[in-house]
Amino acid sequence: MKSDMRKIILLILAIGVVYLILVFSNRSDELTITQTSELNTSTKDRIDKEIIEVKKLIKKDSKYDTEIGFFIDMKIPSGKNRFFIYNFQTKKIIDKGIVAHGSGSETGINGKLKFSNTNNSLSTSLGKYSIGNSYDGRFGKAYKLYGLDKTNNNAFDRNIVLHKYFDVPYNEQVENICNSYGCPMVNEKFFKRIEKIIDNSEKKIVMSIYY
Repeated sequence: MKSDMRKIILLILAIGVVYLILVFSNRSDELTITQTSELNTSTKDRIDKEIIEVKKLIKKDSKYDTEIGFFIDMKIPSGKNRFFIYNFQTKKIIDKGIVAHGSGSETGINGKLKFSNTNNSLSTSLGKYSIGNSYDGRFGKAYKLYGLDKTNNNAFDRNIVLHKYFDVPYNEQVENICNSYGCPMVNEKFFKRIEKIIDNSEKKIVMSIYY
């Protein structure tokens, strides 16, 4: 009798361990941000400034999502996480990842970029964007972008879109990563989390690229 009871207890414990492993592995696939990570002072100051500007915009127009915003800090090296997903309600960064900038933004000076709104410049354009509908393009699923400022109002005509690319690394690295043709280009795994947020939003999400 005691032997049977021990077997039942061991079986229950084994099932519990397997369940916990499955739960945590699934969570790590969906959300890999470390909640305890801290931004340095200059990075925090820049994103705080952009958050204020985006909040002004979304309060004026009901078509914009008032819960989630995307923020891309071009002062941060391309090998580091600089694409931030921010929750306006909780006032927290809920996810982050690596994103490439345009090859035309390179200046030849490490850490210094230039920006352009001109067609064929292959450069990143600074400013606020409205994320439009998805479509199937050269790199698979991508999202059309509409520039909302004078510095990026040619984005749609320039075919600047939010898309994934296999060569963009998932983990941070010391070296700079590959460049795009001006598009915000992210890792495939990170893109899956981004697309889930965009597709589940009933309103347009605003993305801000700043320097």
